[in-house]
Amino acid sequence: MEYYLPVLIGRKASNIYELIEGIKAVPAASIYYHTHKFLKQHHYLVPEPPNDFAYWIRNVLTQPKLSEMIAGINIAGYNNLEDLRKKMLEIFNSNGIAGYEINCLKGFEFQFMSCKTFWFKYKYEPVNLKEFYEILQKIDISVFYASIFSSKLRMGKQKNDFSEWFDTIGETELSEQVSKIDPYTLTLEGLRNKILNLILKYGKHK
Repeated sequence: MEYYLPVLIGRKASNIYELIEGIKAVPAASIYYHTHKFLKQHHYLVPEPPNDFAYWIRNVLTQPKLSEMIAGINIAGYNNLEDLRKKMLEIFNSNGIAGYEINCLKGFEFQFMSCKTFWFKYKYEPVNLKEFYEILQKIDISVFYASIFSSKLRMGKQKNDFSEWFDTIGETELSEQVSKIDPYTLTLEGLRNKILNLILKYGKHK
C-alpha cells in the first residue's frame, strides 16, 4: 500500500526556460508527483488527465502544441524516472525557443512539488492464482496503484509487481499479457477489470 505526502520545495517557474531548469534540478520524486498526481486523485477518469507540466503549459502559458507533446509522452514505456525526465527535456529542446521567454501572470507560476512516500505491507498474501483473483477483486485502489505504477518507475523494475508474481508461480504467459497493458489508457478500476479478465483467459491455475 502506498501513501505520499506532498512537499513544497520552494522552486517555481514563470516561463518555459525556468520550467526546464526546474525539471533538470528537482528530485526524481518531484517528476513522479507531477506526472502521476492526477492518476491517483482522479482514477475514475479516462483517458488520463494531462500531467501537471502539460496542464500549466496549455492553460497558463497557452502553448497547446508544446503541451500536447509533453502530455503525449508514453510513460508506460519507461522503467525509471530519469529516462522520463530526459525525454521531457528532449521535447523542450527540439521544439525551438519561440514563446519560451514569455512570463505567466503573477500568481500563476508553476510551483514545483515533491512527495514523501510511505509503503506499508498489505494484509493479503495470496499463495496461488485463485486466491490472487479473489483478493484482486477487493483490494483498496491504493494497493493497486502502487503495484502497477510505482514498482516500475520508482523502483526501476522491468515488470510491474503483479507480472513479477505471476512469473514466480509459473504463469509466464499471463505475466507477459499483463506486462503489455498500457495502464495509462485505463481508469484504475478499468485496469483492475482488465487484469481479472486476463487471469480468466490465460491463467493455467485459476
